[in-house]
Amino acid sequence: MKKFALCAALWAVVSGPAWADIRIGQTAGQTGAVSASVLDANQGAKLYFDAVNARGGVHGEKIQLISLDDKFDPKLAADNARQLIDQGVIALFLNRGTPHSQAIMPLLAEHKVPLVGPCTGSMVLHNPVHPWLFNVRAPYRREAERAIAHLSLIGVDRIAIVHVDDSFGTDAVGGALKGLTAVNKQPLALEKYDRSKPDFGPIMPKIVATDPQAVMFIGSGTAVVDGMKALRAAGSRAQMVTLSNNASSGFIKDLGPVARGVIVSQVFPYERSIASPLVKEAMELAKAAKVELTPSVIEGYVSAKVLVEGLRRASPQPTRDKLRRALETINHYDLGGLELTFSPTDHTGLDYADLSIVGPDGRFQR
Repeated sequence: MKKFALCAALWAVVSGPAWADIRIGQTAGQTGAVSASVLDANQGAKLYFDAVNARGGVHGEKIQLISLDDKFDPKLAADNARQLIDQGVIALFLNRGTPHSQAIMPLLAEHKVPLVGPCTGSMVLHNPVHPWLFNVRAPYRREAERAIAHLSLIGVDRIAIVHVDDSFGTDAVGGALKGLTAVNKQPLALEKYDRSKPDFGPIMPKIVATDPQAVMFIGSGTAVVDGMKALRAAGSRAQMVTLSNNASSGFIKDLGPVARGVIVSQVFPYERSIASPLVKEAMELAKAAKVELTPSVIEGYVSAKVLVEGLRRASPQPTRDKLRRALETINHYDLGGLELTFSPTDHTGLDYADLSIVGPDGRFQR
């Protein structure tokens, strides 16, 4: 009898109880240049995970998000990802940064673990299709093209570009240049800065000398904030534009009075639009949790919703491979007025792109 009890106890340890957590791993810059956007996205993901867990989880299993801080360092992002994989997470989730995603990507195939909802729109994540990586946002090139097309439409043709000197910057610049080519234009200036040690002192006099009507800043967090402030300090009143990776309340706060009138591209519906079922749903949960909705909060919320749908399809007893295969069956999934589709040959998910402007109240407006 004692032998039977011992065997039963050992089996419980090995197999795990039926109510064991589904562990999800995240590495992101919770401190450093992109911490404001990471905080917003995490709040959005938590809104949805908490709601699912309150209803009993996924087939009785609660979702546990294990987050590690990579300080926006690609090497640390890869180290964190390996650590999370070794801890047995079923998926990686909501990391931030293009070089950081590239550092993680080899680990996905090596350990056969999915990465869902990376907060970056680089084409290297979309083409060629990575079998273990699932995007939940449109590519940066789509955003940049959309922004340039809008500027041209309102008669803004003299456009300069300032971009970070890394794979993200190179990729997004490609979209901006494509947009300019479509309206038979060339950039007035194309200047780049070092990601680890941005210095806008030598750059801004060159930009101002071209007398631009608009300046597109391609970069992340505090670097773009510093660049925009440097442009204003140099005397330029040009329209300033940046991409959705900076669509957080912290970004606006850091800009201070410089924020008003800045155009920020968006890859999800307007966070104050009650006409959107998706936003209305998130709005109700955010109100109860006393969370302010921002575009980055919506991104985290949507990414969590997609991951949970994959887990539901992979359950019961989900595994990494079952989750990957389940995600590829998501076809025209209604997120709430916004449809997402994956397949074995397409892991882009969404192609939505829009624009917002920071209003006098310090909030995004469309």
